[in-house]
Amino acid sequence: MNNDTYELISARNRNVSIKAVEGHFATQHSHVSHYIDMTKVKSETASARAAAKLLAARFLSEPVDTVITLERTKMLGTFLADELARSGINVGKDFAVVSPEITNDKLFLRDNLAPYVKNRRVLLLTATATTGMTLKSALEGIVYYGGIPAGAAAVFGGAFGDSIVAGGVEVPVERLFSAKDIGKYESYSLHKCPLCKAGIKVDAVVNSYGYSKL
Repeated sequence: MNNDTYELISARNRNVSIKAVEGHFATQHSHVSHYIDMTKVKSETASARAAAKLLAARFLSEPVDTVITLERTKMLGTFLADELARSGINVGKDFAVVSPEITNDKLFLRDNLAPYVKNRRVLLLTATATTGMTLKSALEGIVYYGGIPAGAAAVFGGAFGDSIVAGGVEVPVERLFSAKDIGKYESYSLHKCPLCKAGIKVDAVVNSYGYSKL
């Protein structure tokens, strides 16, 4: 795989950046024109802390009790909870930061973790939300376990709007980077991918851990 790679730097904080790799990539729900590399934000404390501060700004006036983290964003979620506890309506609060299991695209909480969601206001955090399907499913899972979705945040999000309706509740969505930041970013359904129809081979399969070349 010899693809063009470029760095996207946040206009609000230059310590926050991701990389975009152009090509033909297969995700769980779609085929996309770019692989979004968030290794730095997920793995480096300085970058994660800076990213968390940017995400927290959207929710400083929103009561939150628990942060649920998906796609290996536990460190980012911990910094996010810490930022929320430093200012705004949640000052001094002792947050729970929980990473649930995902089984058959459904959020699953063991009995010991469920109390952190039931009757609590929950902020959902994920790395990538290309189509919004994963966010919607996870938010519906929060409602199923008796939680109240307070918001959703993603490091990178596709063009699916600034909110998602889940369990009859309209939930605000915050992104650090969006598809608009990548001029030619495209997302296709698995069975309607024009790249596949044109005979262009998939470069790699991608998930929250990274990518595997084919």
